[in-house]
Amino acid sequence: MRNEISNITRLSLTHFSAGDVVNTTGGTMEAGVITNENALSPEMKTFYDKTLITLAGANLVQEQFGQRRPIPRGGGKTVEFRKFSKLPKALTAITEGVTPAGNKLNVSAVSCTVDQYGDYIEQTDMLELTAVDNTIVEATKELASQAGLTLDTVVRNELIGGTNVMYAPKTQGGTETEILMREDLTSDCRLRVKDVFKAAAELKAVNAPKINGSYVAIIHPYVAYDLMQEAGEQWIGIQKYANPDNILKGEIGTLAGVRFVESTEAKIFAPAEIGGGLSRLTAAEDVSSAAAVPVNEALEAAEFDTPIPVYVNGAPNTVTAVTVDADTGAAALTLGEAVTVSAGDMICGAGAGKDGSAVFCTLFIGENAYGVTDIEGGGLEHIVKQRGYGNDPLNQRSSVGWKATKVAKRLLEEYMIRYESGSEFSKTAQAN
Repeated sequence: MRNEISNITRLSLTHFSAGDVVNTTGGTMEAGVITNENALSPEMKTFYDKTLITLAGANLVQEQFGQRRPIPRGGGKTVEFRKFSKLPKALTAITEGVTPAGNKLNVSAVSCTVDQYGDYIEQTDMLELTAVDNTIVEATKELASQAGLTLDTVVRNELIGGTNVMYAPKTQGGTETEILMREDLTSDCRLRVKDVFKAAAELKAVNAPKINGSYVAIIHPYVAYDLMQEAGEQWIGIQKYANPDNILKGEIGTLAGVRFVESTEAKIFAPAEIGGGLSRLTAAEDVSSAAAVPVNEALEAAEFDTPIPVYVNGAPNTVTAVTVDADTGAAALTLGEAVTVSAGDMICGAGAGKDGSAVFCTLFIGENAYGVTDIEGGGLEHIVKQRGYGNDPLNQRSSVGWKATKVAKRLLEEYMIRYESGSEFSKTAQAN
C-alpha cells in the first residue's frame, strides 16, 4: 500500500503498518523509518525544528525578561552585553551665549562565554518497526521538554546568584523577627503583601525601569499559594485583567503593581542529602551526650572522607559515618560532636533552613537586569540521525536529539532582588 503524504502534520497523526511506504521529498520512509540519507525533506526538518523550539519555549519562563542576543554563525564564543551609565543631574545654570562643556555617554560591556548542552534518544529498528506511534514525534516532545527545562535552569542558576537579597521575617503570634541568614528561615517566614510592596519600593528607589509598565516577579506555586491566601481581595487574578491579550507566559496575577509569573522551576534550596537520598532524618531514641545517634530511616553503612555538614536540632554538626546493625538493620549516624537529643528530633543536611525547612526564591525583576542568548538564530538545534549512521553496519539504530548554545548573565544587580522565604510546604519540599 502506498500512502501519499503532502505535509508532515498529516504524517505525525497517521498510523502506518510495517511495509507501508511514505513518499517524501528526496526519499521514502518505510513504517516510519527513513531509508536513505536524504529522506528528511526540508518541510519535515522545519516541522521538527519548529516543534522542538515551540515545545521547549513553553518552559522558558525565567529567560523571558532578559536582554536577548542571537548567536550568529562565525561570531565566536563570547557574547557581549552593553550597559549605559546614568548621567548626573545638570544643576549648573547655563550662561547666556556660552556653550556648556557637555557630557559623554559611558558604555561598559559585560562579556560571557557560551556553553553547549544537549541530549539524544537512541531508537532500535525493532521499536520503529513495531511502534504504534510516530516515535520521532514522540521523542521530539520528550526531548523538547528536557531542552526547555535545561535551558530554563541555566538561566535561573545565573539569576539566583545575585547579591541583592532580602529575607522574609519570621512572623509568629503577632511578633515579627528579622531574619538575616538563609539558615534561619523557617516555614513561619512567608512572603507577605507588605514584602511585595517593599521589594517594589526597593526597585523604584534605584530607578529600575519597569517591564511594560510593571515590575515582574518569578514565583514558585507553593509561595504563590501562601501569598494569595494572605492577600485576599488585594490579589488581582489574570481573569480580572482589563486587557487579557498581553498576559505574560506563566502569569497568574498582579499585586502591588508587580506582575507574578509562576514557575515550578523557581529555585528551591533544600537540605543537602545525608544518605540514601534522604536529607531529613529523625532520632530513633533519646541520646545523652553521645556522638552516635540512631535514626528511624533506613540507610546503608558508609564512611565519609569529607564530613557532611548537618544541623542537629538547629545546631551545626557533621556526619562522619553511617553504621548499620547487622541483626536489626537499624542505622545510626556518627557525628563529629557529641549531642543530647530526644526521640523524633530533626537531623538535616545543610544548605537551607537549619530546622530542615526548604527555602524558596522569588525574583523581583526590572528591565535590563540580565541578558540571555536566544534559542532562535542558532541557539537550539534538533538533530535526527537515520538508521545506519556511525558504526551501525546492520542499520539497527537511529537517534533523535537536541543541542543548544546558551548563556545568561546578570547585568545590573540593583535591578533584581532575590527574596528568600519559607512556605507552608517547607517541611517536605525538595530541591530543584
